[in-house]
Amino acid sequence: MQNNTPYTLHCSSSECAARRGQVTTRQGTIQTPVFMPVGTQATVKAVTPENLYEMNAEIILGNTYHLFIRPGHKLIERFGGLHNFMNWKGSILTDSGGFQIFSLKDLATITEEGAAFRSHLDGSKLFLSPEDAVQVQQSLGSDIMMCLDTCIPYPATKDEVINSTNLTTRWAKRCRDAHTKREQLLFGIIQGGMHEELRKMHAEQLIDIGFDGYAIGGLSVGEEPQVMYDMTEATTPHMPKEYARYLMGVGTPQDLIEGVWRGIDMFDCVMPTRNARNGYLFTSTGRVVIKNSRYRDDMLPLDENCTCYTCRNYSRAYLRHLFVSREILSYHLNTIHNLHYYLNLMAGVRKSIEEDNFAQFRKDFYGRLECK
Repeated sequence: MQNNTPYTLHCSSSECAARRGQVTTRQGTIQTPVFMPVGTQATVKAVTPENLYEMNAEIILGNTYHLFIRPGHKLIERFGGLHNFMNWKGSILTDSGGFQIFSLKDLATITEEGAAFRSHLDGSKLFLSPEDAVQVQQSLGSDIMMCLDTCIPYPATKDEVINSTNLTTRWAKRCRDAHTKREQLLFGIIQGGMHEELRKMHAEQLIDIGFDGYAIGGLSVGEEPQVMYDMTEATTPHMPKEYARYLMGVGTPQDLIEGVWRGIDMFDCVMPTRNARNGYLFTSTGRVVIKNSRYRDDMLPLDENCTCYTCRNYSRAYLRHLFVSREILSYHLNTIHNLHYYLNLMAGVRKSIEEDNFAQFRKDFYGRLECK
């Protein structure tokens, strides 16, 4: 394990495994626990960087697979990296592309060497090795890079899980060896399926290799939420306390609360942005389906407890009108609100951990949902 770590622990909850800290990248500090908006193709869909700054977003995601295919990492490198290309001044985490390749199913072949796959755009043959994944991310210039891993389907036999997890370990070593730009952090990804002993084994293997942070992968892939919570709770005790803990691809507001309870520092998910474009909006009292006729002449803001630009300026009736009329502004205003909700929720989580009353915060969170 490395001696230096970009994670600083400020305080821990006396009630559970929740912790308050920060991650330092070359772009600055990220206060944790944190939700990271997903900007798959060098954009967080439907909003501008300025919108994200107003919400106090400190870090966003980019996707290695998509940017590798279009517009190409070498083009982005000529612009000085993703930050310059998309005019984002905060930190950027890029995932390795492993999950996207896994989702291609019949279009991908996984071997010891890496992943051979066909582009979802034009069917052209492409290949990504662990070394390629690191090189692409170094060209993109992200602040936090992820090792290439092999995603495990759910359900899977134990032998399948063991073989896939062992391959991820071997790939992780190759990623570590290929990591030459040390100012860019590199996180390892813990696999192991739904088996506690394999999660523990894999965490120990990755810690032995040594990374700048550690992620839990292979969850939120179809299992019941309680299974995801149980596997998270079984894994975090084996992740070093002095390093950031990242739960990949998760999730609902409830998932964030439960992840923090179990010791997670970092989250990402397309849910707030994708749901916004589909008219599903998160509020302090639960989800609002804005197309419903009950909002046709509703003069109230979407969430009376929300201070986002959308809620300060527009009624539910107007938001419904935009959505049913398929106006582009609907995507913009809805996305501003949903991302603000997520980021504001995490700000409340951080404050409650500082004050050592996260258990009450969690209870109140569920209480507001039940009162709707």
